[in-house]
Amino acid sequence: MKYIHTFLAIVLMALSACGQQKESEVKAEKPENLNYTTELVVPDLYIPWGMTFLPDGSMLITEKTGEIIHFKNGKKTTVEDGPEVYVRGQGGLMDIKTHPNYANNGWIYMTYSSSEGDGDGGNTALMRAKLKDNKFVEKQVLYKAEPNTRKGQHFGSRIEFDNKGYLYFSIGERGERDVNPQDITRDCGKIYRLNDDGSIPKDNPFYKNKDAKKAIYSYGHRNPQGMTKNPFTGAIWVNEHGPRGGDEINVIKKGRNYGWPVISYGINYSGTTFTDITEKEGMEQPLFYWVPSIAPSGMAIVSSINYPEWKGDVLVGSLKFEYLERLVLEKNKVVKREKLFEGIGRLRNVIQAPDGIIYIGVEGKGIYKIVPKN
Repeated sequence: MKYIHTFLAIVLMALSACGQQKESEVKAEKPENLNYTTELVVPDLYIPWGMTFLPDGSMLITEKTGEIIHFKNGKKTTVEDGPEVYVRGQGGLMDIKTHPNYANNGWIYMTYSSSEGDGDGGNTALMRAKLKDNKFVEKQVLYKAEPNTRKGQHFGSRIEFDNKGYLYFSIGERGERDVNPQDITRDCGKIYRLNDDGSIPKDNPFYKNKDAKKAIYSYGHRNPQGMTKNPFTGAIWVNEHGPRGGDEINVIKKGRNYGWPVISYGINYSGTTFTDITEKEGMEQPLFYWVPSIAPSGMAIVSSINYPEWKGDVLVGSLKFEYLERLVLEKNKVVKREKLFEGIGRLRNVIQAPDGIIYIGVEGKGIYKIVPKN
């Protein structure tokens, strides 16, 4: 009888926790008219995490396993002498981004999990290098999160530049929910801002705090795997994984606390709660949250004339439901959601290229471009 009572108590607890969740107000729908289709341009990729474009129109692609591919004129070439990657769980080679002034300075930035530093395991690092004769040269590690840990989750990571040339990158809280994200003296669960050479801007919000990690720009994040500059406002936007529900889109502001895990619209994977509140003074609300979770990865805000009916919309990849989500905004509020290209696969990344074409990275398949049907 005792075991029956225990079982019933667990069930009631789970039901109670689920009842506390507030589902997203806007539901994802099938598009009424989709005037675009996808065309596979880079086949046979495993987990294409990041991609960036060179001035000649060729593409650099990161594979989570550590390989960097230069795709040019229909041919894939492996770039030599990339970063030494610690592949574990969700960790590996992640994002890649050319400098906004790449044509003049040649710098390429990469985030990856690294075992450098003290302790077993690894943590997220940021490197820059130059590409010469199909090799990376002049490699410089600009940031390495600490401490190392053998945990396999929540490395992040994406890279973006703002209109002033500052470099932003994300590191997840590394599975230390109750330790890292709310503590500015510790790495992880943060968005960081650096100068392009890796030095720390003196106007960073915690620069004068002697105990803080001075590169931190915002904190209280769980695992941001999407980041983009809003082309209309210049603001840095991120999406991040919640637990069971509670994925978020956040507009990043200097020194702000985004609440994880004190406030959340999610619950534990077991169905139990870890917090009773979704709002608290001094903590930012998301621009949008997903319940149920879509497992968002990659993010773009459309400004291209190639997709006139999508202008200003947000595109986010869904790893869980295997589609590209289009979020329509009015006055910074999501008013409509569409599920594009359902069943295409685990959609890892989405990027608008310099020529205005939108590309998506799909696990186990490759890189597609979105093109008109006619």
